[in-house]
Amino acid sequence: MSDASKDALNVLGEPLQPCCFEPKTGFYRDGFCHTGSMDAGSHTVCAIMTDEFLSFSAEQGNDLSAANPEFGFPGLKPGDKWCLCVSRWADAMKQHKAPPVVLSSCHIKALETVDLESLKLHANWN
Repeated sequence: MSDASKDALNVLGEPLQPCCFEPKTGFYRDGFCHTGSMDAGSHTVCAIMTDEFLSFSAEQGNDLSAANPEFGFPGLKPGDKWCLCVSRWADAMKQHKAPPVVLSSCHIKALETVDLESLKLHANWN
């Protein structure tokens, strides 16, 4: 069951804003970092991809830069926004490789794993 509704909140307690429509992101591929019971990875952090993070993720066994057409995944490049698994973002943060985040597009459930201050330290305020 998805919480993909107009009632979803972001980490600031405000209505969740879209993360990206090109490429279309989100566990539900709706452009938002919505989550639900089927989303075991909790894809709740809207992040802006960097070379450093993409390399880190590939080293962890998840090459986000590689296209995966059978799942409609185009492959990501630096500058793309993507809803990341909150635990992968937290791992990257511990290694000083976390990509910037868009707070208004990070789902409030991300706060179950990472604290708001950590997200704010990595916020893209543009």
